[in-house]
This record gives sequence, structure tokens and C-alpha cells, in this order.
Amino acid sequence: YNSKGPETKVPGLAEQLSNNPGGLKKGTGSSQSFNVVEAEGDDLVHSDGKTAQKAVELLHKYKDMEKPFFLAVGFVRPHVPLVAPKKYFAPYPLGKIVLPPKIPGDQDDIPQNSANKRTTANYKMDLNQQKGTLRAYYASVSFVDALVGKILTGLETTGQRDDTIVIFTSDHGYHLGEHDMWQKVSIHEESAKVPLIICVPGKKPAVCHSLSELIDLYPTVSNLCGLKIPGNIQGKDISGMLDDPAVKVRDAALSSGKGRLLRTEKWALLDYGKKVELYDMENDPKQYDNLFGDSNYAEVLSDMKAKLKAKLNEIGKNDLNLNKL
Repeated sequence: YNSKGPETKVPGLAEQLSNNPGGLKKGTGSSQSFNVVEAEGDDLVHSDGKTAQKAVELLHKYKDMEKPFFLAVGFVRPHVPLVAPKKYFAPYPLGKIVLPPKIPGDQDDIPQNSANKRTTANYKMDLNQQKGTLRAYYASVSFVDALVGKILTGLETTGQRDDTIVIFTSDHGYHLGEHDMWQKVSIHEESAKVPLIICVPGKKPAVCHSLSELIDLYPTVSNLCGLKIPGNIQGKDISGMLDDPAVKVRDAALSSGKGRLLRTEKWALLDYGKKVELYDMENDPKQYDNLFGDSNYAEVLSDMKAKLKAKLNEIGKNDLNLNKL
């Protein structure tokens, strides 16, 4: 089902929250600009509202079906343009929005590729535009949060909640001013990390700290549903964490964007080819101090590069099945 909505053409208070709406290159303005609309009307004006309604409708339609079914529900927000009913903006007055800290020289040791150039300066955003963008992002997240709640309520009212696996995740993270950067594509922590919530009937809630990758979802769901896991896939079954949150599934996670990220519990290697970033994730989790040029970490850098090369060789250069963030 393709739920169509008016997006920025909806009636409401509209703003353009950057003075460089075309982004960094000609033709990117429509998809990468911070267009914001505090929209008139209710949830059902928008594609996401229609999608949630359709999902609940399908839950009612198939509630008595004997065979199990799979339902994938995809929401647009909080992708740009940041359009949501104005009631979701109300809890976030502009004056109370707090931006991430601005660290002097933070950009000095970050290689300037097309992803890392999505900065406040290049987008020509003043202070109110930056805060307004955060405000609109928060509103968009609250909008989707309410819609997820409607679907979960649908599971409850149809009597399917206690025998349904629910998974919530995203395709990428997002910069909201960290390192003075914005949007996706970067392989820094804020952009590469995604939420992953798995709720399985009969399993106790817990927080798991093992590294994992989105390709782990397929074998995990297969196992939980009693299906055979194919032997030729790269993902790992992480369902053991649902019984023991201390289980470690991976010692490293790989992500691909404008460069490749290899993330271990201790280190993050951001490899762009000729240029590199290296961060101590235990002592510098916000990634402020690039250790690439520090001779004290030459051995760590060499080890991480070797691990990245081994990982790429393991999965095969011609079979690199990674999300392009």
C-alpha cells in the first residue's frame, strides 16, 4: 500500500530553515533541505497517519487467520521534509531547545568529504534555524511515536499482542548539530547508529550492549519463527540476547557510507581510503579527538585496518551487501 500525502503542500506554518536550500550541490535541495511545516489538520492528512490506519485495518482483517502473517510498516518521518501536525510541535517551544555542544576546532581533524561537509556553516544556518530544525525533528519523532502506539493498540484490541513479535528499527541515524554537522551519510556514531527494539512474547525486557548489524534481523526473525536459517547469509542470529542480555554476538560491526566504519566496543575506525579517523569509544564516546595522527596509537590503527581488511575479504568485495547510508 502506497500511502500518499501532501508533504510540504499541506496548509500550515511553513519555514525553510537553511539559507542554502540547494545543499552542497545543484539539484539536492528538494530531498536534503530543512523544509518544515507545522501542519493544520489531524494525523490522517499525512501519509504516515494513513499508513498507521491501514496497518490497524490489516490487523483486524487478518486477526482470525490460522496461518501466521508478516506485516512491514514503514514511516516517512522523521525524514525531511519535517512535516507533522502542529500539535506535535507544541511540547517543544523554540526557547527551550538545547543544541549539542560546539567544541572549538571539532571539525579540524575530520576529513572534508561530501558527507562531512554538511555543516552549519555550509548550510548557512543561524542559531534559530538550528534550534528550529531540532524542534521540527522532535515533533516528527513524536508524530511517529504516536502512530506506533496506535498500531500497538491495534494489536491489543485484536487479541494478537501476546503472540506477535514486534521489531522497531531504522535505516540510519542522523546528525542534529553534533560536530556542527547535519543529516545522514556520515559514518560518525550519530549517523551510523540506529535504534533496534525487539519485543518477543514471553521474553523479559532488558538492554543488550552487544554490537550487531541490520543484516542480523533476517536470521534472528527466522529462528524466532521456527524457520530454517539459510547457510549462505552474512547476518548472525542475535536471539540469544533475548534470554541473556550479556550475550555477545559480534566483536565488530561494519557500516558503509561515504567511507567504511569498523566499530568495536573499544574503537571506531572511519576509513575513507587515504584519510582516516580513529576514536577511543570508551574514553571519547562523542568522537571529539581523532587519534589518527598520534604515534601512541599507531599499533591500534594498524590492527583496526587489518581487521577491516579481513572483514571485507570475509564477506567478499563482490558481495558487499551493506546499506548505503
